[in-house]
This record gives sequence, structure tokens and C-alpha cells, in this order.
Amino acid sequence: MMKMMQRRFSVCLLAAMAFLLCPFVASADLVEGRDWRALSGSAQDTPEGAEIEVLELFSYGCPHCADINPLAKQWADDLPSDVRFERVPVTFGRAAWESLARLYFALDFADELDQVDQAVFEAVTKQRTNLYTEKAVLNWVAEQGLDRDAFAKVYNSFAVEAALAKANTLAARYRVDAVPMFIVDGRYVVLNEGAKTHAELLEIAEGLIDKARQARQGQARQD
Repeated sequence: MMKMMQRRFSVCLLAAMAFLLCPFVASADLVEGRDWRALSGSAQDTPEGAEIEVLELFSYGCPHCADINPLAKQWADDLPSDVRFERVPVTFGRAAWESLARLYFALDFADELDQVDQAVFEAVTKQRTNLYTEKAVLNWVAEQGLDRDAFAKVYNSFAVEAALAKANTLAARYRVDAVPMFIVDGRYVVLNEGAKTHAELLEIAEGLIDKARQARQGQARQD
């Protein structure tokens, strides 16, 4: 029995190592319409030398966003220095999801996001916790050990209002109709037609980063 368990462990370890060593999808291997689509009117104007922007459009109310979040965070930490990753909560015009988006920005501005980010996902998508009103949000953050009164000021601050308005404008500009959605350099939207796992979805995003880098280099040569 012990030898069998050791053998199974060795097989699992080799499989895990193979996954870690597996290269990301090359941009040349990406198929338009399956792995990505171009944004109409792309690309956004970017100054020379600007970082390649990767946006993740998400909501705390989305179970798929909850599942991919830990992996996406780890992936973002390993991105090259010329790439900037940013998360943008979307509301789809729902009052409940607007409360969740406001919660995200308030946590971010209060420097508490790393502490409770995944806990918000778990509360909303798995524990079915009501975080759709200000009172419910403030009660919940107090349970997480945050200062209720101090957080209330941030939650209702002008900075949060401005960030929420900017996020809504961005979602409208990109015509976001589902989450999670990854947008690379204002040029490409990651599609999941060929992706079977969250890791594969991020591999496509990695390939599109390379594609965006090549597109920028081509434009620079033309200029």
C-alpha cells in the first residue's frame, strides 16, 4: 500500500512539474474567433514606452470570477515589467452589483483589499451573504476586523464615487457583456472557446500580451 501511494505521489508530482514547465501559448498559435477577438476601433492611443495594460473585468457576484481570482493574482505577480495588470469591477446596471463594486474600491483605497478580497468572493458566491446594501457591507467588514466607522467614510468617499464612474464608463466603452473578461492593451479580448481551464485562459492572455508587444513594435517601425 505504501509503495502504491508513493508511486501515485510521484506520478502527481511529475504531472505538476510538467504543468509548471509547460510554456505559455505563443501568439502565433492563437486563433482569432476561438482564443481572441479584436476590439472595434482598436487600439487605444498609448504613448510611446507606456506599459501594456491588462484589464480583468469582474464582479464579486460571479462564481467564475471567484474561482479564477487566486490564480489570476499569482499570474499577475509574475508578469513582465512592461505589463500593468488592473482589475475593474462591473455592475451591469444592477444595484446589488454596484454595491459590490463600491466595496471593492473602498477596500482598495483603505489598503484592506489583500486582507479580505477572496473572503468577499466566498461570502457572496458560496455563503450567500447579503453584501448588497451599505448597512450589510459595514456589518460584514466589522466582522472581518475592520474599523466600521473609518471604512464607512471611505465607502462613501468622492474617490470611490469617481472610481465607480470610471469603471462604468470603461465597461460601456468595451461593451462588456460577461465576466470574467480579460482585455489586453485595449486591442484584444480573451475568448474561452478553446480554453478548458482557468490556467489555459491566462495562457491565452499571455500570448496576447506578446501579440500586443509585436503590434506596438510594428507600429513603431512604421512611424
